[in-house]
Amino acid sequence: MENNSNEQKPLDVLVLAAGLGTRMRSGLAKVLHRLDNRPLVNHVCRTATALAPRKIYVVIGHQGEDVKNAVLEELDRKHTEFVWQKQQLGTGDAVNAARPFLETEDSTLLVLSGDVPMIRAETLAALIQQHYNHRGRGAACTILTVRLEDPTGYGRIVRGEDGLFSRIVEQREATDEERKIKEINSGIYCFNTKKLFAALADVQNNNVQGEYYLTDAPALLRDTGEGVSLYHHADAREVAGINNRVELADLERILSRRTVSRMMLDYGVTFIDPKNAYISERANIGRDTVIYPNVSIEGESTIGDGCTIRTGVRITNSRVGHGVTILDNCVITDSEISNDCTVGPFAHLRGGTKMDERSKVGNFVELKKTVLGRGSKASHLTYLGDATIGEKTNIGAGTITCNYDGKNKHATTIGNNVKIGSDTMLVAPVKIGDGAVTAAGSVVTKDVQDDTLVAGVPARVKKNLKVEEENQSAEA
Repeated sequence: MENNSNEQKPLDVLVLAAGLGTRMRSGLAKVLHRLDNRPLVNHVCRTATALAPRKIYVVIGHQGEDVKNAVLEELDRKHTEFVWQKQQLGTGDAVNAARPFLETEDSTLLVLSGDVPMIRAETLAALIQQHYNHRGRGAACTILTVRLEDPTGYGRIVRGEDGLFSRIVEQREATDEERKIKEINSGIYCFNTKKLFAALADVQNNNVQGEYYLTDAPALLRDTGEGVSLYHHADAREVAGINNRVELADLERILSRRTVSRMMLDYGVTFIDPKNAYISERANIGRDTVIYPNVSIEGESTIGDGCTIRTGVRITNSRVGHGVTILDNCVITDSEISNDCTVGPFAHLRGGTKMDERSKVGNFVELKKTVLGRGSKASHLTYLGDATIGEKTNIGAGTITCNYDGKNKHATTIGNNVKIGSDTMLVAPVKIGDGAVTAAGSVVTKDVQDDTLVAGVPARVKKNLKVEEENQSAEA
């Protein structure tokens, strides 16, 4: 007789992330390999967060400190607990490592694998709901299953004559007849927490691997009269684990194509060649923006409406406004580009750079931690670092802000309506006043006052432009 009385309890999540991942042929723990430029385990943790659990427990072991640091880039430390699995003795042992934290908890425990990055929160929510609703009383365990045409390597779901759960049999222990079963265990479970740990106490390691299998716990629960439910999911790709680099590349391609399709159908983005664009699933792109081939938009980047992104551009964790044109082969990282700007070709923006509206950066120009004011231009062969540039200022070709003295970085400030002549060296810290002009080839080592022309090496004041203009007006 089932005794499951399973009203909705607080939800905890346990993520298994302690394995070596030997088939990756890598010195890096499997869950630290990247998909969409994020560690695999971070995808799983982010999805778990969407379920609003009370706490997320992450089981770590191999390269545990590195895994911990990666997870804390995604999760709030206050609601995260790390559990150490000292030896790699199987999934049952991994879950059992959390016993001191969870054994007495009257909760529902969702168990996830750190190498199954595509699982969606909606799927997990449906799994949890079935767990609560099983036969009107709830289940002690609910297992997410899928059907594979080639189930080789996966644990098979064995059902009884009544179609209900009987047991999970691993590939190594399966008979020839059991290996023909196509319904497999995804490695994702929902448990009554107290009942899970009671069952784990009886799990043995008398198998080919000599490991403690979590997959033995559902059958032990069933044998004591507890309800075990099977939630069959239709999309096998969503619960696909990563076992080698081929599978990782396959999921990267699937995720990218899914993201590109969503951008075209839901957001009105044009891709000239959808198969040759890499778009992070965390990115946002506005309506009527056109993306040319071999563009990479990474991280939490945002692109506005009506932009043109030409071939070979890479944008990472940056914000691009409306009506922006980014020409071929530009690299833009951690920067902000306002409306109606033009960038490139072959430009490099990084380190917190900001371009104000209608400003322009041309070919072979690099900006680092620089603000380029509204309507200002740096059109050719220029480096501007640690600089603040005002409005409607023109930076001539070959200009360099010499911001590093060998020990420290220093700032350059350039005012409004300034004309910086070609090949000017601005030796920071230095300020160039509004309306000032530097002659071509100048090396500016001292501040330049408003409306002043300087020239030479080092640059010296040649004339006050405002006084000269007044004199010319008087003569006229």
